[in-house]
Parts: sequence; structure tokens; C-alpha cells
Amino acid sequence: MAEQLRKRNEIDAKYKWNLSHIFQNDAAWEKAFDKAMGEIDRISAFDGKVAEDPKGAIRTFFEISEEIMPVFEYAFLRKETDNADPVAQGLKGKSIQLIVKAQTAGAFLQPELLEMPTEQLEALQADPDMKDYDAFLRTILLSKPHTLPKEQERLIAMMGEVSGAPDDIFTALSEADMKLPPIILADGSEQELTEGNYSTFIHGRDRDVRRQAFHNLLSTYEKFGNTIAATYGASVKNDQFQADAHHFDSARQAAMKPLEIPESVYDNLIEVVHEYLPVLQDYLRLRKQLLNLEELHLYDLYTPIVSDFEMKLPYDEAFELVLQGLKPMGEDYLAKLREARDGGWIDVYPSAGKSSGAFSSGGLRKVHPYVLLNHNDNLDSAFTIAHELGHSMHSFYSNTNQPAPKSDYSLFVAEVASTCNEAVMQRYLMETFREPKAQAFLLNHFLEQFRTTVFRQTMFAEFEKISHDMAQQGIPLTKESLSEAYFKLNETYYGETCFMDPEIASEWMRIPHFYRAFYVYVYATGLCAAVTLSDKILNEGEEAVRNYRKFLSAGCSVPPIDALKLAGIDMSSPEPVRKAMEVFKETVQKMKEAVC
Repeated sequence: MAEQLRKRNEIDAKYKWNLSHIFQNDAAWEKAFDKAMGEIDRISAFDGKVAEDPKGAIRTFFEISEEIMPVFEYAFLRKETDNADPVAQGLKGKSIQLIVKAQTAGAFLQPELLEMPTEQLEALQADPDMKDYDAFLRTILLSKPHTLPKEQERLIAMMGEVSGAPDDIFTALSEADMKLPPIILADGSEQELTEGNYSTFIHGRDRDVRRQAFHNLLSTYEKFGNTIAATYGASVKNDQFQADAHHFDSARQAAMKPLEIPESVYDNLIEVVHEYLPVLQDYLRLRKQLLNLEELHLYDLYTPIVSDFEMKLPYDEAFELVLQGLKPMGEDYLAKLREARDGGWIDVYPSAGKSSGAFSSGGLRKVHPYVLLNHNDNLDSAFTIAHELGHSMHSFYSNTNQPAPKSDYSLFVAEVASTCNEAVMQRYLMETFREPKAQAFLLNHFLEQFRTTVFRQTMFAEFEKISHDMAQQGIPLTKESLSEAYFKLNETYYGETCFMDPEIASEWMRIPHFYRAFYVYVYATGLCAAVTLSDKILNEGEEAVRNYRKFLSAGCSVPPIDALKLAGIDMSSPEPVRKAMEVFKETVQKMKEAVC
């Protein structure tokens, strides 16, 4: 624990970011900031005149964006390693001012492009001189039928703060105003329960503590049920209003069509997951058996079922394990990972003031991605290395192979490369660590990742569809109607094997994702795509790796469904989900063989 509280200057430089790759120092950043501030004024010359020179307006907009990005990223990363540093706070604050000024100055571009005739925009997209910008123009054309006249769009934009109110209200209630009853430990002492530490309790081995955490959390939400139902109902009605105003058939279509994702992807996911619910029951029965429980309650779903296993993996050893595990990705891929390790891409250890968690920041086309870790010497942290480097390699290949306007990739595919790395590494670990406890631990790691990401997030996606369908049909979204719908979903997913604790009816009230409708499904589809891709890479070898690189390199040059087709999978079909489900089924059987 003491190591986690080390000061920044106590950590060896080789385990820290080298931000001099972006700017040599803060003084150099200040010069770049001033220059970027001045550059923003260039776009203002096109305000009201985009139709006269659309090529110039688009190029200028993206040139300014690329000028701003390193300024923002340096300040953002600088603060992430020490949030208490007043200098870093100042840089971050100034960078946000820069972003706001740029967004405000360029706000006219898209509306004015949309006012141009469709034929003119299509000709602009097809112009070889605008090849770098054709994906941007593709999205403009896609949104044109759903764009209102300028003044109407302005009125809707003015409602932005009001539209975001349900999320703000929920956040204030759940994170500030709501107080949870404490946990009473076996020795009679009390321990505070919060949303922040709930995960620790629900994953713990003490069953009474798990039960208390589950009951205390959800029963407290239930007391605020009418308020939360009204808040969530307002969010759903706003989704519906925005969809109706912009001429979409539904709120779901409004969320998916701009991302170029067919709604059939959503329906296929739910359909195939329901098809494999018997396999989930098989796994739950195994969990019940291994925990030696007469009844498997919903608060028993997260506690480890493999005990007395620990793999101590200091960072350097963990990274070497990742390199070994990812050998199927190719030697040049591994060489880039070594460059990341040795070249100042990664900030490894926890330290005072550093942000928690892990992420990969890949927006710097002319430098390289940066990875934040908070490494603990265990297997989970080794998987985190593989995961975040998957994001980084996706960004690296996309940035290297695409021009700036086409280098970003869709949220729909954002978790594919990271999870694919984990899946490939999992197979290596299974082949390397043959001791029964290790085998069982690794198998259960995959099964829990799959259950909580595919089955649970699909259930969430199904609830969102139900709640929005209810609103569209004029059914009031009350505490009772929403809780009944959520309880029935849990019965469908878990009721055959689990005791249906009545508190679960209120769980929907604590899910913040529901205030950003129709995106949780991408966690499930992303993992299914990754599992299917990793299977191809391990079974088909070099050809599959070459195709996978095409996907990593695509950015947003093609729609996300087409990007995945480059790797050999079609997510508009149910087959990749079904193949991933078969891997889950096989893993349940392997788990049985390992422990029974």
C-alpha cells in the first residue's frame, strides 16, 4: 500500500510518461497554446460563406483541430499524473478554454454545409481533391434528412442544458444526496457503504457482507424510486422528442443511424443471447455448486469461485507475459509494444494525486498513444496492460494509415482491439499455466468477463428498448412499471437458477448508462466481435492477422460494420455473436472439467 502512495519524483523515469514527445516543456506548450488561439480566428472568415468555398472551410476546420489536439492532450496528460498540481490544473483549464473557443468559432460549419444542395455535397464527397474528407462528408450527407432549418436547430441546441438535466439530477442524487446504511462487520464494527466501494463488498467472500451491501444499496434506491422514475422518464421523453423532431422512426434509430449501425445488430444480439440463456444457467449452476450453496442469490454472482490462487506479477514480468501471449499478432506488433514499454508511452504505477483506473489516449497522430496504468502485481493488472495496449495499437495503426479527418474510429468498435488482445493472451496463459488452480482461475476470469459484459449489458440494452417502447406506446414510466419490467428481465436471465431477491427490481435505478440511451449494447457486441476475431487469429494464422490489421488501420474511412468486415466478420449477421456464445459454452465445459 505504501508503494501506491509514492510521490511522483520517487518513481523511476522509465515507468513514467515522457511528455517531451509532445512539447519539450511547459514553456513550449504556452507558445503552442498562443499559436493555436490565434489560428482559431482563421475559421471565422468562412462564417456565412461556406457555400462559396466549402473545400477551404473544411480544410481550415480540420487544420485547426489538428493544431489544437496536442495542446489539449499535453495539458490533459500532465494533470492526470498529479491532479493536485496547480500548474497542471492551470494548463488543463486553459486547454478547455481553447477547445470551447474552437467549438464556438466553428459551430457554423456543419449547419451551413447541410444547407447546401444534396447534389453539391455528393459531388464534393466524390471529388478526388477531397478524398481525405470523404468520410466527414459521408456523415454530413447521412444527417441531412434529419437536420432541421437553422433557426429550429438553434432552438433545440438552446435546450441542451435542459436536456441534460435528468442525468445531472440523477448524478446529484446518487453521488451526493443519497446516504447508504453502513455495513455491519462480523466483529460488530461499521464500515461505510458508497457507490464507490459497493463493488468491493459485492465481490467479497463474506456472504453476509455481500447480502447487506446488496440490500442496503438497492433498498435505499427503492425509497427514492418515484423521484428516479420521474427523472429517468424525463430522459426517455427527451430521447423521444429529439428523435421525433429530427424525423427518426424511434429513439433507438436516432442513436444508431448516425453511427451507421443497422438496428438489426441490436435485435440480433438480444435474440442470440436469449438462445444461449440455457448455457448461462449451466454456468450459474456450476457457480452454485462450487460455492456450496443451497440457494444462489443475486448477491452471490460476483464473488470469486476459485479460492487460494494468486499469481504475483511485478510490472516487468507482467509485460513480458503480455509479449509472450500476443506473439500470434506478429513480430512487428510486438516490436511496437516494446517501443511503448521502453519509449515513454506508459505511466505505470499509482502515486499521490494520480488519477485512478487505466486508459489509452490515442488522439496524437504525430506522436504516439499514451497509456495510464495503476499497476498492482497481479494477473488482473497484466490483463489491463494487454487491454490498454490493444486500444493503443488500434489508435497507432489508424493514425498511421489514415489522414486526420479519417483517423478516429467509432464507439461501436472501440472495445474490439482491447478485448481481442485479452482473448489472445488468455489462450496463451491457459496453455502455459497448467496447474489446476491456475486453469480454473483463468477459465473463470473469462466466464465472468463474458457474463458481465455480454449477458448483463444485453439485459440492460433490452431494458432500454422496453422502456422506450413503453414511452412510445403512451405507457406511463412509473416506479412500478419500470421495476416490474426490470424484475421480469432478471427472471428471464437468472430466474431458472437464482433466487429472485425482490430488491433486484430496483437495480435499474442505479445504472447511470441509462441516461445515455442505446449505447450499452456496444460493450456486448464489442466483446463478441473480439472473441470471434481472436478465434480466427489463433486458428487461421497469418492471413487472419493481415485482415485484422486492415480493421485496425481503417479508422472511420468506412462505416464500422464495414471496418469489421475487413477482418472477416459481419456484425450485421447474428453469426459472430453465436460463435462467441459457442466459445462461452465450450469454456463452461472446460471449467467443469477443471474443477469437478
